[in-house]
Amino acid sequence: MSAPTWSAGVVPGRGRQVREEDITVVDAKTVDTAVKATMLGNAMEWYDFGIYAYMAVTIGKVFFPSGNDTAQTLSSFATFAAAFLVRPLGGFFFGPLGDRIGRKKVLAITMLMMASGTLCIGLIPGYGTIGFVAPVLLVLFRMLQGFSAGGEYGGASTFIAEYAPDKRRGFYGSFLEFGTLIGYILAASLVTLLTAVLSDHELRTWGWRIPFLVAGPIGVIGLYLRLRLEESPAFAKVMEQSAATEAEAQGGEHGNETVREFKRIFLGQRRAMVICIALVAAYNVNDYMLLSYMPTYLSDTLGYDETHGLLQIVVVMIVLLTVIHPLGGLTDRIGRKPVIITGCGGFMVLPVPCFVLIKQGDLVPIFIGLLILGLVLVCFLATMSAALPALFPTEIRSGTLSVSFNISVSLFGGTTPFVAEALVDGTGNDYMPAFYMMLAAAVGLAAALAMTETARKPLMGSPPAVETVEEARELVAAQR
Repeated sequence: MSAPTWSAGVVPGRGRQVREEDITVVDAKTVDTAVKATMLGNAMEWYDFGIYAYMAVTIGKVFFPSGNDTAQTLSSFATFAAAFLVRPLGGFFFGPLGDRIGRKKVLAITMLMMASGTLCIGLIPGYGTIGFVAPVLLVLFRMLQGFSAGGEYGGASTFIAEYAPDKRRGFYGSFLEFGTLIGYILAASLVTLLTAVLSDHELRTWGWRIPFLVAGPIGVIGLYLRLRLEESPAFAKVMEQSAATEAEAQGGEHGNETVREFKRIFLGQRRAMVICIALVAAYNVNDYMLLSYMPTYLSDTLGYDETHGLLQIVVVMIVLLTVIHPLGGLTDRIGRKPVIITGCGGFMVLPVPCFVLIKQGDLVPIFIGLLILGLVLVCFLATMSAALPALFPTEIRSGTLSVSFNISVSLFGGTTPFVAEALVDGTGNDYMPAFYMMLAAAVGLAAALAMTETARKPLMGSPPAVETVEEARELVAAQR
């Protein structure tokens, strides 16, 4: 696919400034519907993914040989990480596919695959029933989840970014991570309820299956929502502009289209991909450390009550829900870079003091430590969905973002619980997770300083997007 490359006001190669008919005027009601439907689908997708993280200790007991609790937990987290090993493959497959057939269709496929994988996990017999076949099936269905997730974030964040008007992309982008938090809250709340009302024996024999089986009807709802979406205006415009080129490509070189696309991704976007990988590493290490690993750290390492630990994480995430939209809107005014830099700086200095509080073992200090880390994390949650898609041009945005995002998540995000647990167990130092968070933040800070500010600017490769015809006319008049 080859289409004109747009900038803030000039169309390169045409010797003229943008005309009113070139500008995308987005309908506010349509944007709200598209963004919220994507958010709800994302919430359901990450409910599926979050369930495993919050059931990790129980799953370790169900699917792996008994004898050593730490070994079972590590095995469970290794399986958790296995899903992330195939996420780059999902990114390689679904990302470029979204650039060819559209964002909407890919989002529907990933929703269906994720729900199917989660449902199947809930149906697997345990190790005591079928032996080593049980963990093999668990890994297989986790990898199906991971393959699906490889197309989720890149596709969903691209979809929302391309729907949003330029001046409000940060606000609308924050809805995606709002959905992620909703999914995690639903997962953690259900697991908390089950651990509170069921005995350990009941939880291990049948109770753990309930949240996984719920994925079936949730997946149907999510699929319905995503099938009702319209394609993003920016992508639709690129498809229209490239129709003639596509027709020519069918003449002789069409068979090499995939090869050309991957060359453009890896050779033409290297700097942007490196920045994306570094930002995602900082974001995901701290995200998975706090929202996925911390309940296990509280229960296994500190001996804290598992139910109370999950409940505290739920409360922290609820607080973050109230902050994420205002902060996303703030990035539209002051920029993405200042907020991302603040988040990286916070994670470079605050993890150790927060872990000191958490290690006190009492309700209030633990909550304060978790809340401080959560409020720093929201600097990433509120910005990434708008900042990362803007790094890449529209015609290959889904592919480049999906590939770079999932390479980083595979190497740094999904491995975080396993690495943290292994570091604590191997060194005997309970502060190792904090040091790991600080290291990741330093990498993210370097990337944030190198990135270009994109707030209130058109997406690369797309014409300006505004909310009203009057705003489009003002933009054209301002060029004269």
